[in-house]
Amino acid sequence: MNLYAEARAGALIVTVDEERLDAAIAIRFKDRMREVTMQPSQRVLLDLSRVGFLDSSGLGAVVAVMKSLSPERSLELVGLTPNVERVFRLTRMDSVFTLHPDVDAALRKGMRHAG
Repeated sequence: MNLYAEARAGALIVTVDEERLDAAIAIRFKDRMREVTMQPSQRVLLDLSRVGFLDSSGLGAVVAVMKSLSPERSLELVGLTPNVERVFRLTRMDSVFTLHPDVDAALRKGMRHAG
């Protein structure tokens, strides 16, 4: 499970460097996310731009990560590929998560709300 975390502009940016987020890696994904989100930040930006496939287990893992964060922290999704975005829209999870086209757009939106 390849995850990379970077703190920038008051947000923790977590990049998933996997082509698939599915049943085969969902548990490892949740475990690694639990580790990296120990870093303090109000916003966690989950960059899924390298993920081309997400199944129900992957979706459940993303939801579980959101629920594991304290209420004052947000999990926002960044860079969804067309197939992954389709899963979020079909399941109406796009109404649960804030979606951003890319990391820069997410950071700009955060700056507007901070000021």
